Amino acid sequence: MVNDDLRPVYFLSDSTGITAETLGNTLLTQFPGNNFDRITIPFITTVDQARSVVRTIDGIAEAGPAPIVFSTAVSSDIRQTLSGCKGIVVDLIGTHVGQLEHALGSHASGEPGRAHGLGNAARYQSRMAAVEYAMEHDDGQSLRALEKAQVILVAPSRCGKTPTTMYLALQHGIFAANFPLVDEDFEREGLPGSLKPFVSKCFGLTTNALRLSQVRTERRRGSPYASLRQCGFELRSAERLYEFHGIPYLNSASVSVEEMAATILQKMNLKH
Repeated sequence: MVNDDLRPVYFLSDSTGITAETLGNTLLTQFPGNNFDRITIPFITTVDQARSVVRTIDGIAEAGPAPIVFSTAVSSDIRQTLSGCKGIVVDLIGTHVGQLEHALGSHASGEPGRAHGLGNAARYQSRMAAVEYAMEHDDGQSLRALEKAQVILVAPSRCGKTPTTMYLALQHGIFAANFPLVDEDFEREGLPGSLKPFVSKCFGLTTNALRLSQVRTERRRGSPYASLRQCGFELRSAERLYEFHGIPYLNSASVSVEEMAATILQKMNLKH
């Protein structure tokens, strides 16, 4: 059954709100028959701010169905204040803090922002270095220090190489490069010469021809590059190339960037 009414959903946090959004939206995907009006309120750092948010949610609740509230507030005072609202509160932090305190025999710090702040400075800097590396080595622009790459994505144009390498770098600190496969590569059924020493680091992407044609049409409408025939040829050729060189590959047609990254990390045994 589909519910056409928009149910208000709040993601509340005393930091960026990224965790509340990620976990909350993951739970909401289990209810595809419902429509949601999503509102994120980050950086709730004082009790007064929390009270203001509660007044807003209470006003919405009085005018219609009670909002669903996902909270990742770490501060106990702020968490307690938010829990008093008239929404349906899902406390994604407080529910488990007590369990961990008991298991670890120590008290939680109550310090917000540790998940997506600077946190471990060395780990943060390594992620930023990975992003710089991914930008330099996007679409085969640079061959410098290619030996430092932990993974090299190869695929025909517009199969998702760039967003996947950037996600691997930003979220996981992986040094990732990517290279386009072009007609010359397909004619000789070989990798670009610069990649041959690094074939063990290569991971291929493919998609379906119709999807690729649609994506390319947005860029070059009516061109041979975007034709269904050309897209089909490139994808078939790429898959033959992957299989010939023993390169693992993934069809990106109906897979999110997050899922692609997780698969690559697993298959290539990569860790930050």
